[in-house]
Amino acid sequence: MRTGLRKPVLQLLATLVPAAVAMALWAAWLGWDQQRDVYPDGSTTGPYEAWQVIGLGLTLPAPVYWAASRGHVAAATLGTTTGLTVAAYYDWSDDSSGLFVIGVGMVMIGSLFVTSLLSILFASSKRKAGARRPRH
Repeated sequence: MRTGLRKPVLQLLATLVPAAVAMALWAAWLGWDQQRDVYPDGSTTGPYEAWQVIGLGLTLPAPVYWAASRGHVAAATLGTTTGLTVAAYYDWSDDSSGLFVIGVGMVMIGSLFVTSLLSILFASSKRKAGARRPRH
């Protein structure tokens, strides 16, 4: 690969990998449970249990770290946010009320905010760790 093409290809990968991993994590944690629980009093919950959403939240920093620690802060943020937004849209688009768009928007805004903070944190901690290493 020519050196002129290497940088754009790495930037593209730094965006696509977190997006693909975020979609896969959504499917692994939330994609399989589509049933609402109906209680005897008529109230409903779901379709997700709290542990599923917590599991997704605990595993999502991995792709963000992967890209941000390599200096691709914007790619880590945009890739993960795009992956989650696409997954939420795909998962919820069968809602006949149309309100799923509000939920997808909330996923997008929330994940953009959180992944931005995580990306900056991971990238700055990586720089600080590199600055502390003794040079030989």
